[in-house]
Amino acid sequence: MSQDSFQAKDTLEVRGKKYDIFRIDKVEGSKTLPYSLKVLLENLLRTEDGANITADHIRAIGNWDENAQPDTEIQFTPARVIMQDFTGVPCIVDLATMREAAADLGGDPERINPLSPAELVIDHSVQIDVFGRRDAFERNVEYEYDRNGERYQFLRWGQGAFDDFKVVPPGTGIVHQVNIEHLARVVMERDGVAYPDTCIGTDSHTTMENGLGVLGWGVGGIEAEAAMLGQPVSMLIPRVVGFRVTGEIPAGVTATDVVLTITQMLRQHGVVGKFVEFHGEGVASIPLANRATIGNMSPEFGSTCAIFPIDDKTIDYLRLTGRSDEQVALVEAYTKEQGMWLDPSAQIRFSEQLELDLSTVVPSIAGPKRPQDRILLSESKAQFAADLKNYVIDGNGIDKSSVDTELMESFPASDAPSHDVFDVSEADGAPVLSPPLRKGIDRATNPVTVTRDGQSFEIDHGIVSIASITSCTNTSNPSVMLAAGLLAKNAVEKGLKVKPWVKTSMAPGSKVVTEYYEKAGLWPALENLGYHLVGYGCTTCIGNSGPLPEEISAAINENDLAVTSVLSGNRNFEGRINPDVKMNYLASPPLVIAYALAGTMDFDFENEPLGQDSEGNDVFLRDIWPSSEDVQSTIENSIDRDMFTSQYADVFAGDERWQGLDTPSGNTFEWDAQSTYVRKPPYFEGMTMELTPVNDISGARVLARLGDSVTTDHISPAGAIKPDSPAGTYLAENGVDRKDFNSYGSRRGNHEVMIRGTFANIRLKNQLLDGVEGGFTRDFTNGGEQSTIYDASVNYQEAGIPLVVLAGKEYGSGSSRDWAAKGTRLLGVKAVVAESYERIHRSNLIGMGVLPLQFPQGENAESLGLDGTETFDISGITELNEGRTPKTVKVTATKDGGEQVEFDAVVRIDTPGEREYYLNDGILQYVLRSLVEH
Repeated sequence: MSQDSFQAKDTLEVRGKKYDIFRIDKVEGSKTLPYSLKVLLENLLRTEDGANITADHIRAIGNWDENAQPDTEIQFTPARVIMQDFTGVPCIVDLATMREAAADLGGDPERINPLSPAELVIDHSVQIDVFGRRDAFERNVEYEYDRNGERYQFLRWGQGAFDDFKVVPPGTGIVHQVNIEHLARVVMERDGVAYPDTCIGTDSHTTMENGLGVLGWGVGGIEAEAAMLGQPVSMLIPRVVGFRVTGEIPAGVTATDVVLTITQMLRQHGVVGKFVEFHGEGVASIPLANRATIGNMSPEFGSTCAIFPIDDKTIDYLRLTGRSDEQVALVEAYTKEQGMWLDPSAQIRFSEQLELDLSTVVPSIAGPKRPQDRILLSESKAQFAADLKNYVIDGNGIDKSSVDTELMESFPASDAPSHDVFDVSEADGAPVLSPPLRKGIDRATNPVTVTRDGQSFEIDHGIVSIASITSCTNTSNPSVMLAAGLLAKNAVEKGLKVKPWVKTSMAPGSKVVTEYYEKAGLWPALENLGYHLVGYGCTTCIGNSGPLPEEISAAINENDLAVTSVLSGNRNFEGRINPDVKMNYLASPPLVIAYALAGTMDFDFENEPLGQDSEGNDVFLRDIWPSSEDVQSTIENSIDRDMFTSQYADVFAGDERWQGLDTPSGNTFEWDAQSTYVRKPPYFEGMTMELTPVNDISGARVLARLGDSVTTDHISPAGAIKPDSPAGTYLAENGVDRKDFNSYGSRRGNHEVMIRGTFANIRLKNQLLDGVEGGFTRDFTNGGEQSTIYDASVNYQEAGIPLVVLAGKEYGSGSSRDWAAKGTRLLGVKAVVAESYERIHRSNLIGMGVLPLQFPQGENAESLGLDGTETFDISGITELNEGRTPKTVKVTATKDGGEQVEFDAVVRIDTPGEREYYLNDGILQYVLRSLVEH
């Protein structure tokens, strides 16, 4: 119970029921706080214990200096935890392992149990093996159960073994869409106390709930486990960026265009580690679904959260999605009572301010490899040509195959242009290739004829090989989903067809989408264009796009074609979407279909027709784009409350496949030594109740020297497992057929696979090697020979040599992937030295006992003359044993010839809580010791 130093406890009566609440207006300064900090303030008032959370912490929020740099640590206690199955399986594996470890340390295994509600949605395992046909959904679900039966049995065991842990079975929806449509409470009620719903999740896009006014963000699985076990999240009171919204979205512009614009603005501004909060008179005009779309993309901005206060739009959405009348009434009454209701005229303190007039937003896409790289749709063709040179050999010039050789041969010898004409711009006075000699392509080209299903066609650099409507970002938003359906209907009526090389897919975020497509009569048109239902899950966006048709895949790989994907998702990092696809673009659902019709990124929608109608007239995108009025009337006529109440009535029950799983029983799990999916991890082996002092690092070698924007996708892949990779070799040696390899994400419950997958991304560029991509390094135990990163790690660990990683800016950006930290630790890496970190990965490294260090301001490996062949000594770490965190430690890098490079690296252990985790060798060890002691 709270110590209630501020006498904030009071009673709120709603519809005849009384609730205890903690009034934030009892704290001076609360009135002008941003909404998000009001939520944090209430959290501290309610959980004040005089030790971890004190009256001084509460006053620190009330007295928040919006202009100061964050320096006050607080302990935030989330109301609940939400997980998806990729990250959730290792969470439950760790909890199961902790039960055994607790018994080994003399504690009670039953104490290892979620202490706050934890819900897991199985949505990341379905792959698009089958597409473009009526039975695609059923067949993909069958494949999913065949591949993942072991994992699903384990999760069903966990649902029975742990209290307050629920599982939403496969084939139901995407975690974040299920969260906003059903699981999110907005205001919680527990033991008679009403308080704001706050929720951390094991997926970075947990921030989708911010659109509902629910404060939360993505954390690593290890942090989520700690929160489930009653540990607060240690954080600094953040800076809050106010994002003022004015105007309204113009006709022809979608919520996706808005969010890509906001993503670009906030990335350019710099919001890593900050809260973003939307305010202003324009907020009231933003539908809840659009707010959720914006909140979903918070990780792409780099912010911790991107939140909207609660208002009438929130209440209308809760009512539409089937929340009870009592719950809706509680949300409205509580937030108004606490001053958390949106007031556009309120004077709010913000650390920084940005502003967007929605009327200025124009149609956009983003790519080819980062969500913040926004491209105006009107400039997409030119930008593609400019970007292609980075993906094609000799891409700076016009490939010779684009020259009309017959026309060349018709020139008199004296008039024939020199070979330099292949340069796009003039060089050394050589003439540019004259227009008659071109085939209309000012970029590299390598046309290849493919025959598939009896049809021959030509593919080239830039073809759209995947056009997928997927990902919670947009599939939760009826305005863009119905716009896609209406565009498909208009296209079919005009006689347009999707190009034969495009892999099409429709993966909605919940069954409600399927139902409103049915009611609106749009499924026939979508299926006519190949957009059959393939599954309910995070498919293409997480790398579960499935294989391309064999003939197309072979042509791409044999001719090294730089092909593209277009998806309505939030992630388009290199190597993520499909191993055959080099360039990936984010777009709204209707634009996904438009690109499927165009068949190539080398397309100008304004001036090039998508095809011809039955009368031979050109059909342009503008001819089939649905009007805002059509979209809105379709929403009003095809979506109702009954859809949500019926689809979510028994959401945890599952179908007959789920219910028919042979599930183990008992409160401790019986590990199968032969399992290639679920293995007992080694984190607690040899652990004692006493701490082992941390040591300085001596004689370390560099496992990888990496550049800027290395994502957790690069560090810990989630997609396909290559047969010739260490993970593929391991599975083959354990009797797994190649067709059953599944994905890295699905095998996160097996540390043996995940260690071998760490740094194994096919697009990883380890600068220890020249011109080599993938999970390779130089092994200095073997004369510096090239080796896989995993094999080198084994050799280093056998030789007792610690390892370090050198990196550039934004190290660990992207998904909140705990295995990026777990794998790093298990490879023997003791420290990472980077120019800067993404918030979640830095925290996760500490949570696994890996020391995050930062180069001095303005310095990096290159400026310091480090090439990665040096031996590293790091001193000053032992100061942590004395109860304080050094600001810097001394790094000495010794080259082969004896020359030394010295610098002071900044220690990125940012809070006392993080210091405790590091001293315990990780957050799980810290929690386990705490639970056993008490």
